[in-house]
Amino acid sequence: MSASTKKAYFVHESSYVDDGVEIGEETAIWHFCHLLTGTRVGTRCRIGQNVVIGPRATVGNNVKIQNNVSVYEGVTLEDDVFCGPSMVFTNVLTPRCAFPRNTGEDFAPTLVKRGASIGANATIVCGNTIGEHALIGAGAVVTKDVPAYAVVYGNPARQHGWACACGVVLGFHDEFAECAECGRRYRRVDDTRIDPFDSVITGQAA
Repeated sequence: MSASTKKAYFVHESSYVDDGVEIGEETAIWHFCHLLTGTRVGTRCRIGQNVVIGPRATVGNNVKIQNNVSVYEGVTLEDDVFCGPSMVFTNVLTPRCAFPRNTGEDFAPTLVKRGASIGANATIVCGNTIGEHALIGAGAVVTKDVPAYAVVYGNPARQHGWACACGVVLGFHDEFAECAECGRRYRRVDDTRIDPFDSVITGQAA
Protein backbone atom coordinates (compact mmCIF):
# COMPACT_ATOMS: atom_id res chain seq x y z
CA MET A 1 0.00 0.00 0.00
CA SER A 2 1.33 3.41 -0.90
CA ALA A 3 0.58 5.73 1.99
CA SER A 4 1.58 8.76 -0.07
CA THR A 5 -1.19 8.17 -2.64
CA LYS A 6 -3.99 7.54 -0.16
CA LYS A 7 -5.67 10.83 0.74
CA ALA A 8 -8.53 9.59 2.93
CA TYR A 9 -6.20 9.11 5.92
CA PHE A 10 -2.86 10.50 7.15
CA VAL A 11 0.39 8.58 7.63
CA HIS A 12 3.48 10.46 8.81
CA GLU A 13 6.44 10.12 6.47
CA SER A 14 8.50 8.38 9.16
CA SER A 15 6.03 5.49 9.45
CA TYR A 16 5.74 2.26 7.43
CA VAL A 17 2.56 0.65 6.12
CA ASP A 18 3.07 -2.80 4.62
CA ASP A 19 1.19 -4.14 1.63
CA GLY A 20 -2.16 -5.67 2.49
CA VAL A 21 -3.08 -3.21 5.24
CA GLU A 22 -6.54 -1.60 5.36
CA ILE A 23 -6.88 1.89 6.88
CA GLY A 24 -10.18 3.74 7.25
CA GLU A 25 -10.96 7.33 6.39
CA GLU A 26 -9.89 10.16 8.72
CA THR A 27 -7.43 7.95 10.59
CA ALA A 28 -4.11 9.57 11.54
CA ILE A 29 -0.90 7.55 12.04
CA TRP A 30 1.93 9.55 13.57
CA HIS A 31 5.72 9.25 13.86
CA PHE A 32 7.72 6.00 13.71
CA CYS A 33 4.80 3.57 13.48
CA HIS A 34 4.68 0.23 11.62
CA LEU A 35 1.50 -1.44 10.40
CA LEU A 36 2.15 -5.02 9.31
CA THR A 37 0.51 -7.12 6.61
CA GLY A 38 -3.08 -8.19 7.12
CA THR A 39 -3.88 -5.51 9.68
CA ARG A 40 -7.18 -3.64 9.56
CA VAL A 41 -7.60 -0.19 11.13
CA GLY A 42 -10.99 1.50 11.08
CA THR A 43 -12.09 5.08 10.53
CA ARG A 44 -11.26 8.13 12.69
CA CYS A 45 -8.50 6.37 14.65
CA ARG A 46 -5.58 8.20 16.26
CA ILE A 47 -2.34 6.19 16.33
CA GLY A 48 0.39 7.84 18.39
CA GLN A 49 4.16 7.75 18.07
CA ASN A 50 6.11 4.46 17.98
CA VAL A 51 3.09 2.14 17.66
CA VAL A 52 3.29 -1.30 16.03
CA ILE A 53 0.10 -3.01 14.86
CA GLY A 54 -0.05 -6.54 13.50
CA PRO A 55 0.43 -8.58 11.56
CA ARG A 56 -3.26 -9.46 11.12
CA ALA A 57 -4.50 -7.38 14.06
CA THR A 58 -7.89 -5.69 14.00
CA VAL A 59 -8.58 -2.16 15.21
CA GLY A 60 -12.13 -0.78 15.10
CA ASN A 61 -13.43 2.73 14.46
CA ASN A 62 -12.58 5.79 16.56
CA VAL A 63 -9.84 3.99 18.49
CA LYS A 64 -7.06 5.98 20.18
CA ILE A 65 -3.70 4.26 20.70
CA GLN A 66 -1.18 6.37 22.58
CA ASN A 67 2.61 6.30 22.23
CA ASN A 68 4.72 3.13 22.55
CA VAL A 69 1.99 0.48 22.23
CA SER A 70 2.23 -2.79 20.27
CA VAL A 71 -1.01 -4.42 19.13
CA TYR A 72 0.04 -7.95 18.20
CA GLU A 73 -1.61 -10.60 16.08
CA GLY A 74 -4.42 -12.13 18.11
CA VAL A 75 -5.51 -8.79 19.59
CA THR A 76 -8.83 -7.25 18.55
CA LEU A 77 -9.83 -3.73 19.56
CA GLU A 78 -13.48 -2.87 18.99
CA ASP A 79 -14.82 0.64 18.34
CA ASP A 80 -14.05 3.54 20.71
CA VAL A 81 -11.28 1.75 22.62
CA PHE A 82 -8.58 3.84 24.35
CA CYS A 83 -5.06 2.45 24.89
CA GLY A 84 -2.92 4.58 27.19
CA PRO A 85 0.80 5.29 26.73
CA SER A 86 3.14 2.30 26.96
CA MET A 87 0.42 -0.19 27.90
CA VAL A 88 1.23 -3.78 26.90
CA PHE A 89 -0.60 -6.55 25.08
CA THR A 90 0.76 -10.10 24.94
CA ASN A 91 -0.24 -12.99 22.70
CA VAL A 92 1.69 -16.05 23.95
CA LEU A 93 1.13 -17.50 27.43
CA THR A 94 4.45 -19.37 27.72
CA PRO A 95 7.02 -17.68 25.47
CA ARG A 96 10.46 -19.20 24.90
CA CYS A 97 13.19 -17.88 22.65
CA ALA A 98 14.68 -21.36 22.07
CA PHE A 99 11.23 -22.87 21.35
CA PRO A 100 9.42 -20.27 19.23
CA ARG A 101 5.67 -20.04 19.50
CA ASN A 102 5.03 -17.49 16.80
CA THR A 103 2.20 -18.84 14.67
CA GLY A 104 -1.49 -18.06 14.89
CA GLU A 105 -2.13 -21.48 16.43
CA ASP A 106 0.11 -20.54 19.36
CA PHE A 107 -1.59 -17.26 20.18
CA ALA A 108 -4.18 -16.79 22.92
CA PRO A 109 -6.62 -14.15 21.59
CA THR A 110 -7.37 -10.93 23.43
CA LEU A 111 -10.59 -9.00 22.85
CA VAL A 112 -11.09 -5.43 24.04
CA LYS A 113 -14.76 -4.58 23.63
CA ARG A 114 -16.39 -1.34 22.58
CA GLY A 115 -15.65 1.75 24.65
CA ALA A 116 -13.15 0.17 27.06
CA SER A 117 -10.17 2.22 28.31
CA ILE A 118 -6.76 0.86 29.32
CA GLY A 119 -4.53 3.11 31.41
CA ALA A 120 -0.85 3.92 30.93
CA ASN A 121 1.62 1.08 31.57
CA ALA A 122 -1.09 -1.51 32.15
CA THR A 123 -0.43 -5.08 30.98
CA ILE A 124 -3.15 -7.27 29.47
CA VAL A 125 -2.23 -10.95 29.66
CA CYS A 126 -3.43 -12.70 26.53
CA GLY A 127 -6.45 -14.96 26.41
CA ASN A 128 -8.71 -12.52 28.23
CA THR A 129 -11.64 -10.29 27.29
CA ILE A 130 -12.06 -6.69 28.46
CA GLY A 131 -15.79 -5.92 28.63
CA GLU A 132 -17.57 -2.96 27.09
CA HIS A 133 -16.78 0.39 28.74
CA ALA A 134 -14.49 -1.24 31.32
CA LEU A 135 -11.90 1.06 32.90
CA ILE A 136 -8.44 -0.43 33.48
CA GLY A 137 -6.27 1.62 35.85
CA ALA A 138 -2.72 2.74 35.11
CA GLY A 139 -0.16 0.03 35.82
CA ALA A 140 -2.74 -2.73 36.26
CA VAL A 141 -1.85 -6.32 35.37
CA VAL A 142 -4.97 -7.96 33.97
CA THR A 143 -4.88 -11.75 34.33
CA LYS A 144 -8.56 -12.62 33.83
CA ASP A 145 -11.69 -11.42 32.04
CA VAL A 146 -12.98 -7.98 33.05
CA PRO A 147 -16.77 -7.40 33.17
CA ALA A 148 -18.44 -4.64 31.19
CA TYR A 149 -18.31 -1.25 32.99
CA ALA A 150 -15.95 -2.61 35.68
CA VAL A 151 -13.21 -0.46 37.23
CA VAL A 152 -10.12 -2.58 37.87
CA TYR A 153 -6.59 -1.79 39.01
CA GLY A 154 -3.67 -3.32 40.89
CA ASN A 155 -1.34 -6.28 40.39
CA PRO A 156 -3.06 -8.58 39.80
CA ALA A 157 -5.94 -6.35 38.75
CA ARG A 158 -9.04 -6.58 40.92
CA GLN A 159 -12.39 -4.87 40.58
CA HIS A 160 -12.95 -1.77 42.70
CA GLY A 161 -16.26 -0.48 41.36
CA TRP A 162 -18.17 0.43 38.22
CA ALA A 163 -17.86 3.20 35.62
CA CYS A 164 -20.39 4.88 33.36
CA ALA A 165 -19.99 4.62 29.60
CA CYS A 166 -18.70 8.21 29.76
CA GLY A 167 -15.94 7.20 32.22
CA VAL A 168 -17.25 8.63 35.50
CA VAL A 169 -17.09 6.24 38.46
CA LEU A 170 -20.59 5.31 39.63
CA GLY A 171 -21.99 5.32 43.16
CA PHE A 172 -24.82 2.85 43.70
CA HIS A 173 -27.73 3.36 46.07
CA ASP A 174 -29.42 0.03 46.59
CA GLU A 175 -29.55 -1.45 43.07
CA PHE A 176 -29.40 1.77 41.04
CA ALA A 177 -26.90 4.44 40.02
CA GLU A 178 -27.11 7.64 37.98
CA CYS A 179 -24.02 9.22 36.44
CA ALA A 180 -23.40 12.63 37.98
CA GLU A 181 -22.00 13.94 34.69
CA CYS A 182 -24.08 12.55 31.81
CA GLY A 183 -27.21 11.29 33.60
CA ARG A 184 -27.05 7.70 32.31
CA ARG A 185 -28.70 5.27 34.73
CA TYR A 186 -27.70 1.72 35.65
CA ARG A 187 -29.10 -1.22 37.55
CA ARG A 188 -26.86 -3.61 39.48
CA VAL A 189 -27.81 -7.18 38.54
CA ASP A 190 -25.30 -8.83 40.89
CA ASP A 191 -21.69 -8.40 42.00
CA THR A 192 -20.42 -9.20 38.50
CA ARG A 193 -22.81 -7.28 36.26
CA ILE A 194 -24.61 -3.98 35.79
CA ASP A 195 -26.99 -3.04 32.99
CA PRO A 196 -27.90 0.36 31.56
CA PHE A 197 -31.27 1.10 33.17
CA ASP A 198 -32.90 2.32 29.96
CA SER A 199 -32.11 -1.01 28.29
CA VAL A 200 -33.71 -2.81 31.24
CA ILE A 201 -36.92 -0.82 30.69
CA THR A 202 -37.04 -1.00 26.89
CA GLY A 203 -35.29 -4.31 26.24
CA GLN A 204 -32.84 -2.50 23.92
CA ALA A 205 -29.06 -2.58 23.99
CA ALA A 206 -27.29 0.53 25.30
